[in-house]
Amino acid sequence: MDTQVTNEHDRQEHYLNVDYGIRSWLLTRDHKRIALLYLGSITFMFFLGGIFALVIRLELLTPAGDIVGADTYNKLFTMHGVIMIFFFLIPSIPAVLGNFLVPLMIGARDLAFPRINLASWYIYSLGALFGLWAVFTGGVDTGWTFYAPYSTTASYTKVVPTIVGAFLVGFSSIFTGLNFIVTIHRMRAPGLTWFRLPLFIWAHYATSVIIILGTPVIAITLGLVAVERVFRIGIFDPALGGDPILFQHLFWFYSHPAVYIMILPSMGIISEVITCFSRKRIFGYSFIAVSSLAIALLGFLVWGHHMFVSGQSVYAALIFSVLSFAVAIPSAVKVFNWTATLYKGSISFEAPMVYALGFIGLFTIGGLTGLFLAALGLDVHVHDTYFVVAHFHYIMVGGAIMGYLAGIHFWWPKITGRLYPETLARIAALIVFLGFNLTFFPQFVLGYLGMPRRYYVYPPEFQVLNVMSTAGATILGVGYLLPMLYLTWSLRWGARAGANPWRATGLEWQTPSPPPTYNFATTPLVTEEPYAYPLREAREY
Repeated sequence: MDTQVTNEHDRQEHYLNVDYGIRSWLLTRDHKRIALLYLGSITFMFFLGGIFALVIRLELLTPAGDIVGADTYNKLFTMHGVIMIFFFLIPSIPAVLGNFLVPLMIGARDLAFPRINLASWYIYSLGALFGLWAVFTGGVDTGWTFYAPYSTTASYTKVVPTIVGAFLVGFSSIFTGLNFIVTIHRMRAPGLTWFRLPLFIWAHYATSVIIILGTPVIAITLGLVAVERVFRIGIFDPALGGDPILFQHLFWFYSHPAVYIMILPSMGIISEVITCFSRKRIFGYSFIAVSSLAIALLGFLVWGHHMFVSGQSVYAALIFSVLSFAVAIPSAVKVFNWTATLYKGSISFEAPMVYALGFIGLFTIGGLTGLFLAALGLDVHVHDTYFVVAHFHYIMVGGAIMGYLAGIHFWWPKITGRLYPETLARIAALIVFLGFNLTFFPQFVLGYLGMPRRYYVYPPEFQVLNVMSTAGATILGVGYLLPMLYLTWSLRWGARAGANPWRATGLEWQTPSPPPTYNFATTPLVTEEPYAYPLREAREY
């Protein structure tokens, strides 16, 4: 950092002399400001991707293609997928809440590499600009998976700029993951042993391992697509001597672990929220912590279940099927332990808790339907149908985004120093839960009945279920818009939040709200286990 803070007086001077100019934000090394820069960037990308989703659902309101043509529809679902996955879901929680909270939760003054942290936001922004340029100069129509040889030969859309954008965002994630790993290893407060770490930190540590090991694979894979497309070198195109199945192996080797990049941080959030609003120690702390690492490990061994109909041997498919069932075990450990934590707890239903309970319900449905896709015979029947779309969204939207919103609401008073309207926040959480189920549960039925995904026309017998799904998407959109409105409102008119409005444990709640530049005036000393709510309650009363 620029200035070495050597005594209490210097620390207080640093807390008071805060520059709020634009230049200070663009050149900041404060992890909290960088988190807020990310928050603004990814929120914009989220709503842009959501607009594409609403146009898709409006098109599917009727069986005929009466709003957009086939080519435009292909671009819509591609751009929706690319923006939501690469520019929102993968970076959202680590870049925003992880950036803001990891140093605070371990008693550090900042991340290990502040300059790299700022560079990661600039790289993300540059990648997002490439993606936006592709969107607004014709779009891309390959699907978010960029399957070869179509992406390397047949598509005449903006494939290369989109790949460059995804490539850059991947390296932004690598910088963030590297920062988290080094920070967690080297900068924990005295007394903060590994099994005193908050489960949010365990989740981000496991996520960072996946990022570091997996992201270079997808970066190289997408780079090879661009090389083949530009220089006509045979890598994936059979006409040039390439192998398209090789692309699928490389792509899914990263992209299935990427599911856990999106969901593990949400699981860390849910662990924090459930124990806080149950006023209980988390049940099975060590099992939840280790299960995060187990998910990270097993996640690299299941990519082949995406390829049951792609020509791989039946023996390989059998092994991938068994491993896909196995990866559900550590996820189930978390759900059962959260449920046990709730049992006989002193539960209060503040907005973060409502979102957390919604997460548990939606993630459970998503996880159980994932077992259907891991079963060889059933997967053949529902492959490339709306059953897959529904399952994916129950995990990625019902899980990852519900967890993200739970975290935003839980730590919003800490981030901003302001409280939001609690009743309106609870209503928004219920709207999101109901709208989500109305949107995606009918798609399980559609898929089982045989409606393929990525078609913009369909037989009339599927219309009722599609109308239900479109109605649900409208409600869901309202549910997502409400938090943006009332959280923005709270920045000016929200009541002042104290240092710890939820009476939560954790080092982050021992600093003012919002925290000062270097987080802690003196380095904290950790002397008790995490989530010691019965002990904390006894001391307070």
